[in-house]
Amino acid sequence: MPPSLGPGRLVAVDGHAGSGKSTFAGRLAQALGGAPVLHLDDIATHEELFGWTGRLRRQVLEPLAAGRAAHWAPYDWVARGFGPERVLEPAPVVLVEGVGAGRRELRPHLAYLLWMETPREVSWGRGRERDGRELSGFWDGWERAEREHFAGDPSRPYADTLVRQSSTGYEWTSGDAGPGGTLGFVTLGEGLPRA
Repeated sequence: MPPSLGPGRLVAVDGHAGSGKSTFAGRLAQALGGAPVLHLDDIATHEELFGWTGRLRRQVLEPLAAGRAAHWAPYDWVARGFGPERVLEPAPVVLVEGVGAGRRELRPHLAYLLWMETPREVSWGRGRERDGRELSGFWDGWERAEREHFAGDPSRPYADTLVRQSSTGYEWTSGDAGPGGTLGFVTLGEGLPRA
């Protein structure tokens, strides 16, 4: 893939909350020789579930586009504040994962967009189970916010690849999931598909 952000390639992993984005991005990062992963949970806040684009642009995208290290302070969801600063060095491939990673404002900077093809209700159920009862109020608000976000700025129609998690690995197909699409199957032992 040609560079999309300065000298590097920004690859996004998007999908509903609880769809397996973080796990897949971690495996993809390993398959790419240790590519850095930026988690959008570190950029978003309780007050800005989806209003974080300006902060991401200033702290991460602009420096990486100029070939410089990015500096940002990840948000602490328990303390409800920003923590100590982190540094993200420029790399040939940088992965960004999180709900909204394929949003309209980021797409011009992306070399590739992957969408985790897990139904919304299944994803949200996993997220609620993972986070427990004490966060059910947060999840009620999150579901409304996510539904509203994707209604106005859907990522899936722009995905280069759709990814489904299975019991033995990942199934993937081109973003055009129509009947003529080519479906490949990747087992845990075979690794990940190469773009």
